[in-house]
Amino acid sequence: MEKKLKIAVTGANGQLGTELAEWKAEGLDIRGYVRETLDITDLSQCKMCFAEFKPDVVIHCAAYTAVDQAEAEPDAAYRVNAAGTRNVAVAARAVGAKLIFISTDYVFDGTGTRPYNEYDRTNPLSVYGKSKLAGEQLVQTLHERYFIVRTSWVYGRYGNNFVKTMLKLGKERDRLSVVADQVGSPTYVADLAAFVLELAGSEAYGIYHASNSGTCSWYEFAKAIFEESGMSVTVEPCTTEQFPRPAPRPRYSVMDHSAIRANGFEDLRGWREALRDFLTSSGMM
Repeated sequence: MEKKLKIAVTGANGQLGTELAEWKAEGLDIRGYVRETLDITDLSQCKMCFAEFKPDVVIHCAAYTAVDQAEAEPDAAYRVNAAGTRNVAVAARAVGAKLIFISTDYVFDGTGTRPYNEYDRTNPLSVYGKSKLAGEQLVQTLHERYFIVRTSWVYGRYGNNFVKTMLKLGKERDRLSVVADQVGSPTYVADLAAFVLELAGSEAYGIYHASNSGTCSWYEFAKAIFEESGMSVTVEPCTTEQFPRPAPRPRYSVMDHSAIRANGFEDLRGWREALRDFLTSSGMM
């Protein structure tokens, strides 16, 4: 009988973590950990959990993701995203497991005008972005068999996300204003999970940018959500300044998938097709 690939998933109650923890596939033995079963800020707990399960791969999804709150709580963000990631890296290496760290488009400042590739200079503007970049640097320093996967604008069945928020607001109102001067790429979490699991079975280590293909603004994304779900809601464009938030958002966070191409992986499908699939499969159409 073929040996199953044992995968430990941290943050198994988040959008991606839940998707991975509930993934059903031949040849995979996936165990999800939530904060109650694994506190990543505790190194000895990380070591104990991995020593007991002996994973071949650790997919590290646990993160402090409250982007605006992080501006007021930098220590909390760094405790999880930097020190917690260090703990996971050290513990994964101790049991000989590969490490996949889920990162973010927020490591870039968003002042670019062409898609960022994996080796472009990072320059995060927010505490969240800086703490995630610190996590990336610790992974690269402490582990030699790693994948860093930067993604953006994630949505799916679990947790809160932009698509669910728009559908909820669309039922309550017939007119909405949505920011039109921030451009990026939406990512359907099921597509991201499938790609991450493909990486898990490979040895093509390095940094990857993974989002659905194509680009849009939040305003265009909102319009597409209502069009695809058949809701008649008028969406009006507004500027970032009209919708101020404590943490700066990257204005342009389109990421080039050069590592996916260079390593012979199939790119993620177009964002609109993925959105349509999500709305259909979750019964939201």
